[in-house]
Amino acid sequence: MKFAVIVFPGSNCDLDMLHAINDELGEQAEYVRYDATDLSAYDGILLPGGFSYGDYLRAGAIARFSGVMDEVRKAADAGKPVLGVCNGFQILTEAGLLPGVLLRNKDLKFVCKTVTLNVENADTLFTNQYSEGQEIRIPVAHGEGNYYCDDETYAHLEANNQIVFTYGDDFNGSRSNIAGIINERGNVLGMMPHPERAVSDLIGGSDGLALFKSIVKQWRESNVSHA
Repeated sequence: MKFAVIVFPGSNCDLDMLHAINDELGEQAEYVRYDATDLSAYDGILLPGGFSYGDYLRAGAIARFSGVMDEVRKAADAGKPVLGVCNGFQILTEAGLLPGVLLRNKDLKFVCKTVTLNVENADTLFTNQYSEGQEIRIPVAHGEGNYYCDDETYAHLEANNQIVFTYGDDFNGSRSNIAGIINERGNVLGMMPHPERAVSDLIGGSDGLALFKSIVKQWRESNVSHA
């Protein structure tokens, strides 16, 4: 499986994402610039964390206008897996590929630590290697990770099982401790925690690796012939 790691001006977790795919997962990944005009050669799209365009205006607000986002939208419409982590999640909401918005943390402080996540939906292409209700440990590093949506949107997310991850405790103010959501089709996931930083016990834990294994498993079942 071949992944595109989208690099915006200000991305700083692109190397982590590349390492997770190439070295720990054993699949292919390569950097793709923010102004790329064709992503058709890739099976999955990864939007890494960082501070795209310096987080001016709002986090992700400028990156959504980058040329590559038209291609990201096409990939999502085609059913390809699209994962946005941290700033990538913010970009997906700004681009309208996921509902809601990421606000400043409730204490207006940048938070960098490993947190407990609850797997709320293990029946997605991103979570099929986890168990429903499983607790996992994943690092966070964000100043604008406070997920907000209106009541109607929240009810829709709940009704369609689009809430994939929640935090074990309320440290940033996110509505109902939401840490990650998917789109209605189930092929676009945005999450604030960094699974690519939890892919090896050597760096403190490997709970994030199952997320990437889930993507590959689903892709192979859908695209690889076993005849």
